Amino acid sequence: MSQAEILEELRKLSPRERLEVMEAVIHLLREDFEPEKKQREKQGLKEAAVALLADYAEDAELTVFTALDGEDFHVQR
Repeated sequence: MSQAEILEELRKLSPRERLEVMEAVIHLLREDFEPEKKQREKQGLKEAAVALLADYAEDAELTVFTALDGEDFHVQR
């Protein structure tokens, strides 16, 4: 079906029905672009982690609290 045919069919619908179709189309488009967005976010996090790796490896002030990782803070005495 061509774009012109689709538009012609849409003209046959009520304004409410056209709006529902448009909302469904927007939902489909968001699904199509969602993986790209997630991939860009993942790449950004990866780049940030690489950029900060040296800081965490060499700066003891950034990792001082990791010494407490094995401690149970919720024990009541």
